Amino acid sequence: MTTKLTVAAVALAAFAACNSSSKGWHDAAVDNARVQIGMQIDTVESFKGAFHNPTTLNPDGSVLYCDVTDWRSGFFPGTVWYLYELTGDSALVPYARKYTESIADAQYLKWHHDVGFMVGSSFGNGLRLTGDSAYADAMVEAAQSLSTRFRPKAGIIQSWDVEPGSDREAREWSCPVIIDNMMNLELLFEATRLSGDSSYYRLAVSHADRTLKEHFRPDGSCFHVIDYDSISGGVNHRHTAQGCAHSSAWSRGQAWAIYGYTVAYRYTGNPAYFKRAADTFEFMRTHPNMPSDKIPYWDMDAPGIPDEPRDASAAAVIASGLYEMSTYPVAEGNGALYREYADSIMQSLASEEYTAAVGDNGRFILKHSVTSKPADVEIDVPLNYADYYYLEALKRRRDIEKKL
Repeated sequence: MTTKLTVAAVALAAFAACNSSSKGWHDAAVDNARVQIGMQIDTVESFKGAFHNPTTLNPDGSVLYCDVTDWRSGFFPGTVWYLYELTGDSALVPYARKYTESIADAQYLKWHHDVGFMVGSSFGNGLRLTGDSAYADAMVEAAQSLSTRFRPKAGIIQSWDVEPGSDREAREWSCPVIIDNMMNLELLFEATRLSGDSSYYRLAVSHADRTLKEHFRPDGSCFHVIDYDSISGGVNHRHTAQGCAHSSAWSRGQAWAIYGYTVAYRYTGNPAYFKRAADTFEFMRTHPNMPSDKIPYWDMDAPGIPDEPRDASAAAVIASGLYEMSTYPVAEGNGALYREYADSIMQSLASEEYTAAVGDNGRFILKHSVTSKPADVEIDVPLNYADYYYLEALKRRRDIEKKL
């Protein structure tokens, strides 16, 4: 795929042709993303052979590229789809298609609980924007793969496999389920819509209901990991893997819960799901350790606050979820609160504190995210899913503004 001008050069020319300083923060953020992701596309296109899928930075500052089996493999293709939607630049579509189709094997992964992330962000957005029936087929195939991980006794979709000699076996886990798995249910709901097969819907509801019962504390926060007994279906442990303690509020986990139950409400209309999202957001909003700029620490109970790393990825997920929450009548008088809080998050993310200078930061948009501090993995780095949910939030805000 060659062009006379690189994607970044075209974006820079458009950027220079207008006075961005006169724009609002939202339009300026889109302009910045168009240039930065354009540079990222140019870098990806400079490689010969297999698709290099940008994910984060290595400790030496070089870009880490992931393969199709990484749970993050769908986010860069999805980012390009969202950039196309935000800018209307049809020149981005061939790249979005190419990167999406490069991870087609993800739909067949049965050992992976995150095919919803992988296929939904890539093929799902591609289907929504192009109507390509092959993308619908990939979504249904991926849902079938995910459904093989359903455990009837517990009524949930198992997250991680527990292999002999693994850290998960050492933790004495039998059937671990992480709150992140709420984000994979959208794939199942969509598969029922696309295929007419209601079994996918029933699995999603079963998982959402059991998670609603087992994953949450009275204060509205959620555990990261619930370990179910693989034989009886009962609960063995309530733990964490990426939070600082079993009893702590790992911020991205709270974000997954807010967003995931909002999606579950979208497809079912069950008010208990919306209330779950609203209550977990209220826990985060009123937490005494929430910084004034609304970008949470990686864990809201981390012992070194206020000197702990922030997590821009959690903030972007929360903002995107809040924009959707604000559109539902069930939000009642809180719709404006949800929009205003999301705007506060997004204005912080769009500032120089969190948005990288053009050409820096491995050509990712956002700085300051955390994968797992307990494992000492990817701390205070850019992450491709932070960029993905940031662009999704920009798109959702624009859609709301058009209707107001």
